[in-house]
Amino acid sequence: MSSTPAPGSVSGSRRISRRTLLRATTATAGAIATAAALAELETPAEAAAGFVKGVDISWVPQMEARGYSWKNAGGQTQDLLTILKGYGITAVRLRTFVSPSSSPTDGHCGINEVAAFAKRVKAAGMSIMLDYMFGDTWNSVGVQNPPAAWRNMSYSQMRTAMSTYVNQSMTVMKNNDVLPAWVQIGNEINSGICRPVGGVSSPAQMTGLLNAAYTQVKAVSPNSTVCIHLAQPQKYDVMTTFFSRYAANGGKWDMSVFSSYGSVDVAPGIVANMKKISDAYGKPFLQSEFGGRVDRASSTRAALVAYIKALKANGGQGIFYWEPECMSPFTGYNMGAWDSATKRPTVIMDGFTQA
Repeated sequence: MSSTPAPGSVSGSRRISRRTLLRATTATAGAIATAAALAELETPAEAAAGFVKGVDISWVPQMEARGYSWKNAGGQTQDLLTILKGYGITAVRLRTFVSPSSSPTDGHCGINEVAAFAKRVKAAGMSIMLDYMFGDTWNSVGVQNPPAAWRNMSYSQMRTAMSTYVNQSMTVMKNNDVLPAWVQIGNEINSGICRPVGGVSSPAQMTGLLNAAYTQVKAVSPNSTVCIHLAQPQKYDVMTTFFSRYAANGGKWDMSVFSSYGSVDVAPGIVANMKKISDAYGKPFLQSEFGGRVDRASSTRAALVAYIKALKANGGQGIFYWEPECMSPFTGYNMGAWDSATKRPTVIMDGFTQA
């Protein structure tokens, strides 16, 4: 597994290190009886809630503003959310930056923009995952920079700023009637958040900041599932370092979620690691990021199927594809799932219906 290029700015002036490769029916009595019989064949977890098939499509408003549109597999232009629902997608993950720039690829995603787009997601009948980056632009496994306004703060000042920011932004979501089902407090935070103040090497401070976020999410939306998000779960020692320090300092979270961009052959082992890590702390888990090369669509589809099957077999609650809708020249990121030339979905998307 090797590092892949980051989603870059349109001008190419900023590149960030991204990931490691890593029907409606009438309910007759007969239909109800059939559904009940089928439910008995499922695992208890699937029968209770269903496996979540999701996507992170945070770039959509900026793409639409620049004239991009999407076609379905038959070649007809359709609203992207409608197309995605046709593949069984039931949830959308949206990132939010604190004070973002106007860069179409590396900025936007302020909470008011996120709430506006979330209204469309909800109207389409989909659930929402909110991904707090806790920065003005990308934070990921190798980068955890605080917002510029917090950069020179002491720990106590930053904890107050964190509480205020999360409360205010969650309140925006509440006021727009789009409270998220899941909230990630940080993005791929293997090394902590808002470094160096909240780095994993300062576990008490890291935990204090994350607990402040957790508390304010719950204050505004008690039913939201608060998630801790780490990348590269194949690195078990890194996972253990984070979670052991976080738990030892009283860290609060409801679910463990992971990024993994691995190929078919490594998917089962990586998901087994997700389960092992999550079981150690008694938390449910899901995979909140997956992707693969769009120019190797058949291989990426096979990897998606492999992850979904492994997640279901291990009790994982879902999977989210990271920015499947992206196309060039909006971005040079090459791990979407749409064909830039035809504007149609590639065979990658079929993986959602084949697993």
